[in-house]
Amino acid sequence: MSNERLIYLPLGGAGEIGMNAYVYGYGKPGQERLILVDLGVAFPDMDTTPGVDLIFADISWLEKNRDRLEAVVVTHAHEDHVGAVGHLYHRLGQPKIYTRAFTANIARHKLNEYGVGPEAVTTVSAWPETVKLGPFTLGFLPISHSIPESSGLVIDTPAGRVLHTGDFKLDRSPLVGEAWDPDLWAEVAKPGVKALVCDSTNVFSPNPGRSEVEVGPEVEKLVAEAKNMVVATTFASNVARVRTLAEAGERAGRSICLLGRAMRRMVEASIETGVLASFPKVVSPEEAREIPRESLMMIVTGSQGERRAASAQLARGKHHGISLQEGDLFLFSSKTIPGNEKGVIAIMNQLSELGVDVVDDSNGRYHVSGHANRPDLETMHQITQPQMVIPMHGEHRHLREHAKIAMAAGRSAEVCVNGMMLDLSGNAPKVVEHIETGRTYLDGSVQIGFLDGIVRDRIRMALNGHVTVTAVLDEQDEPLGDPWCDLMGLPETGRSKAPLSDVLEGDLSQFLGRADAKTLRDDDKLEEALRRVVRNTANDEIGKKPEVTVVVSRLTS
Repeated sequence: MSNERLIYLPLGGAGEIGMNAYVYGYGKPGQERLILVDLGVAFPDMDTTPGVDLIFADISWLEKNRDRLEAVVVTHAHEDHVGAVGHLYHRLGQPKIYTRAFTANIARHKLNEYGVGPEAVTTVSAWPETVKLGPFTLGFLPISHSIPESSGLVIDTPAGRVLHTGDFKLDRSPLVGEAWDPDLWAEVAKPGVKALVCDSTNVFSPNPGRSEVEVGPEVEKLVAEAKNMVVATTFASNVARVRTLAEAGERAGRSICLLGRAMRRMVEASIETGVLASFPKVVSPEEAREIPRESLMMIVTGSQGERRAASAQLARGKHHGISLQEGDLFLFSSKTIPGNEKGVIAIMNQLSELGVDVVDDSNGRYHVSGHANRPDLETMHQITQPQMVIPMHGEHRHLREHAKIAMAAGRSAEVCVNGMMLDLSGNAPKVVEHIETGRTYLDGSVQIGFLDGIVRDRIRMALNGHVTVTAVLDEQDEPLGDPWCDLMGLPETGRSKAPLSDVLEGDLSQFLGRADAKTLRDDDKLEEALRRVVRNTANDEIGKKPEVTVVVSRLTS
């Protein structure tokens, strides 16, 4: 009996949506050769991660074992799957990266920002081409999604074949990219599938998924009937939708303007790699300013309420010299990702205040999801007939529901969240280890751990305000004058109706006047005592205990 094993270890993307990073390994326990599937980002919000730019999976475990890492394999070019390759490339020991042409184009641009040359990424054609990565033989199996050249992975190991679906939907008419081919997937599954590691995002959607081809006629009708300027936003990566919107505008006799770097970059990458044979002629923002409003259609970034994207800029008044007016039409051809609702609604209300008519996808006409619904997941199970199902890409409730579907059909399944290592070698998945995982924040140009306390301190300051106390002591360790306070994020007056700074400074002066010599000589004790006075007094005055920084300056002879 072999003492080697096949392991699966999600570091991100299991128990959450986004930040995908999945490790597979084969070999003796603790010596397995490894591959990493996807290396994506999640996006911050002001409530839980103020000031943070991006969020990555915690790759500390993989970094420690990077000498065992054969390669990074990327399934598709969405940010939550490829967005961290540049940021984390050097920490992983500059691994080889394998992906298909469109995703390779995007990945090379990200790596170039870190001085990494294009040779770091190897382009692989679709199945049946394969690459040998240590004990793994791996191929890219075309699957439809909301971005070109999405791929599932065929991962052959000495323990059996694993199918990793990546993000997918069952769309036979995706307009751009490869259609869902059930015969191809059935053929690949014919030798037997040890494990199906499967997207779980839309497991609670009860109806079969809809095709991208259904969106076009509805959008075309809406644009044709519009009287004034039309603006539409969607995911920049959904190249099929961007082209559908542009063609609808072109057919209505409108000039097309793309606003937003990500939008232009995705269209350029699609043309460069042959994914798009053609795209309607576009005009620059400068040219758009000279075009009559009723003859212009803009396709813009910012469908998820991003504050710096084109949609938000237009909602605030003007972008590239272009402003919206009463009677213009703004279409959200997208689904709002959970957690982004507040930002999207805020933009919709700002547009409404300008007199703009806002149309969203609440009626299901102008958007279809890029993920498989519950019946589609069942179809995938039936076609591939896996021995076991490992749900991925979803919150815990999605993973659990997906596992129930598999078990109801008599298949073994395991709810596996970030940090849980599974042994897939046997007849059923087996939990063999738990790895400490978390998040890494990109804060400006610095990567920080979520346990470092930096973001926590920011949240505390945001909730409670901040006071800086300065006290000066002379050569005899006696107070020299009164201490003074600088307040940030706090009301000017409190319950006593006097200026809050005066009340704080008065209580601090009283404390220093009666403090014993031992306290006045010890900086640590003095700082803690002054901090306690400020927090107690502020709590009495305004009902909050602010964060306090104490600066003690001592004069020396």
